[in-house]
Amino acid sequence: MSELTTTIGAVLKQKAGDVLSVAPDASVYQAIEIMAKKGVGALLVMEHGQLLGIVSERDYARKIVLQGHNSKDTPVSAIMSSPVFTVTRQHTVGECLRIITDKHFRHLAVVEQGAVVGVVSIGDLVNCVITEQEQTIRHLHAYISGAAH
Repeated sequence: MSELTTTIGAVLKQKAGDVLSVAPDASVYQAIEIMAKKGVGALLVMEHGQLLGIVSERDYARKIVLQGHNSKDTPVSAIMSSPVFTVTRQHTVGECLRIITDKHFRHLAVVEQGAVVGVVSIGDLVNCVITEQEQTIRHLHAYISGAAH
């Protein structure tokens, strides 16, 4: 299977199952704390199981730091990106790379039947491509080595 046709469902199977989120009324400071603790660059903004937006380190830098707002007094809802562009498990890595490139996103929410089932980042997609390329190189090397004997 080519790296560009690998499904997002397969990518999600390689990741931890947790979907990290924050409530819209949480402070930006709380969201940044969670991101730092979990080592992620974005959180989904959800309320009662509904996806309302996404907040990222980029949103923090551009909408809090540069504009001189106080992260402890500003709710996530004030800086989140909304609506969120979503994909399904059936989307391919290639399709998602095109979306991320065209729209300048770094994260995509994965939604099935109205429920969030995961998040993929540009890093997840690139790692998938690299892994697939390494496998292809190993297979070609084995083929060439075997054919030479």
